[in-house]
Amino acid sequence: MLEERSNYTLADMDRHSLFHPVTSIATHMDKGPLIIERGQGVHLRDDSGREMIDCGAGLWCVNIGYGRPEIAEAAKQAILDLNYYHLFGSSSNEAVIRLADKVLSLFREQSGAGHLARVFFGCSGSDANDTNFKLVRYYNNLRGKPGKKKIIARQGGYHGLTMAAGSLTGIDAYHKAWDLPVEGVIHTSCPHYYRFAEDGETEAEFTDRMIAELEAIIEREGADTIAAFIAEPIMGTGGVLLPPEGYFARVQEVLDRNDILLIADEVITGFGRTGQWFATGLYGLKPDLVTLAKGITSAYFPVSASVVSERMWDVLEKASPDYGPVMHGFTYSGHPVGGAVGLANIAILESEGMVGNAARVGAHMLDKLKARVGDHPFVGDVRGQGLMMAVELVADKAARRFFAPGTNPHRAVAAKAVEEKVMVRALPFLETVSFSPPLCITAAECDEAIERFARGLQAATPELERLAAASIP
Repeated sequence: MLEERSNYTLADMDRHSLFHPVTSIATHMDKGPLIIERGQGVHLRDDSGREMIDCGAGLWCVNIGYGRPEIAEAAKQAILDLNYYHLFGSSSNEAVIRLADKVLSLFREQSGAGHLARVFFGCSGSDANDTNFKLVRYYNNLRGKPGKKKIIARQGGYHGLTMAAGSLTGIDAYHKAWDLPVEGVIHTSCPHYYRFAEDGETEAEFTDRMIAELEAIIEREGADTIAAFIAEPIMGTGGVLLPPEGYFARVQEVLDRNDILLIADEVITGFGRTGQWFATGLYGLKPDLVTLAKGITSAYFPVSASVVSERMWDVLEKASPDYGPVMHGFTYSGHPVGGAVGLANIAILESEGMVGNAARVGAHMLDKLKARVGDHPFVGDVRGQGLMMAVELVADKAARRFFAPGTNPHRAVAAKAVEEKVMVRALPFLETVSFSPPLCITAAECDEAIERFARGLQAATPELERLAAASIP
């Protein structure tokens, strides 16, 4: 066996050793992996030497771009100074103290969210939403409302893939065969006007319907049983779905009236992706909890955060003498190397004006994308905010008729785009291809990426024609 293994290629070793997340085992065993060898700026190189523009920033996360030596130096020094210590039992370290303070300062100064009071650190967006899932229960237990535990999430929302976070996620593909969602999670309709509006329904009327459904759920379940409502300000994995007219102001009014917490999942939208530091500021949100990850370190180190409001913190602090320690945490909560990397990452975002670049270059990219592919017969909608945008495909543009489930036209487009050396993502909820390049991308790089994507879309058109014909009822 050892002799046989010595002749394996790296791809063979991958097939026989790695268990890949969110991957078809059958397809992987047949076609093997795409092995990425190097990254620099907005470019990636695979093991065949092919250079590609990454219009995904990994998984929406490499905000400052690949290969920054400043991050490597910060991590090296942090490892030499203090490679690890925990935060249990009041232990702490300078880097993570300063990172928590910096995050709160950014929310206060850039997003008008001075009501946010403390930061709890973890390692991934999934574990941060598991933390939030537990915190809303803890909060209501401490204030004598043990029956107030249910959480309302949205169809099409993505909040992670652990048991609690995966349950909050509103995409069926992530529930199938996993016995999810767990009890106590309720999903309301996806507020995506282009796809789910009824014939003749205005955007304002669509918002009215979404709010009426939320109110009906609360009335049906009883406000005294519902603890929180969780939402991405812009739904990322669902398809870069922008909120409809007046939506969040109306949602917050309903939640306030019924004593229901708002959890803003800013794992994707945080740290400049939308052209503002946080979408909390972009949409005037007043969340009780904010979920952060990805852009907090630009994925150079696994760090996540749950940001807790004063409203919740006051209850936790006042109950502490009676309840004792908060019995929740992770070995790597507040890792000192992660703290140092986060601070170095935010310093680059600030000093190089990358949040402003996301706003300016994002607007340019969206305009160019609309101009270049918006008239394509199978492109129904092109939308975005900052450097977060999407192309939604339709089988019949004039009739707004969508492709049949399971035909996956967007996967065909994404595959052809890779052949043209641009990486985009075929998303799992709707027939949508997303763009979320690093925030350091230039207008010229955007233009080149769009040209490559347009060539890929054209190459995929015969397949789209076949799938559209197969989608006729």
